[in-house]
Amino acid sequence: MIAQLSGRVAVLARDHAVIDVSGVGYLVQASTRTLAALPQGDFVTVHAELIVRDDALTLFGFVESVERDWFRLLITVQGIGPRVALNILSTLSPTELAAAIASGSRATLGRAQGVGARLAARLASELRDRAAALPTSDVAESTSVAMAQTDDDARAAASALVNLGYRRADVVEVIDRLRQAADQPMAFDALVRAALREIAR
Repeated sequence: MIAQLSGRVAVLARDHAVIDVSGVGYLVQASTRTLAALPQGDFVTVHAELIVRDDALTLFGFVESVERDWFRLLITVQGIGPRVALNILSTLSPTELAAAIASGSRATLGRAQGVGARLAARLASELRDRAAALPTSDVAESTSVAMAQTDDDARAAASALVNLGYRRADVVEVIDRLRQAADQPMAFDALVRAALREIAR
């Protein structure tokens, strides 16, 4: 099982990269998000997932382990193969994906190529409970976030929720209430999750 690759980015293409590891080139399929973070010629480390099929061995690469975790979860849904899973991760960040699943936003999930209305509905229903347990960032939340950063997080959280179709006035009210009630600053991911729970009540 190949879990990680460390080497030089030898080739960058529209949907894949070739990582040169000690003279051996590994072709890894990847999302546009991961490919954008792989400067050609640089030494990089990518998390990997090997998919074994009767007719092929295909390697998928991810800059962040959390993206690989979401990839693994997505392909458990009937109708979502590795390519569609990459399309979803190219269109939505893990945070946006978690928010869309939590809120049942079929329109947001349907923005990814290959995800129609039925598949978007299946994603939202089948992954609602399991997605809540997945992280959305490799960076742990800090308990001592600077005030300027928390303000930025609040604005970003409000923008994300408005993009999901919620009224800005309602979103701002909920986020302000959550921040005032919290005993420590709330980062972006925590705000989005908490706000979605409040709005759903």
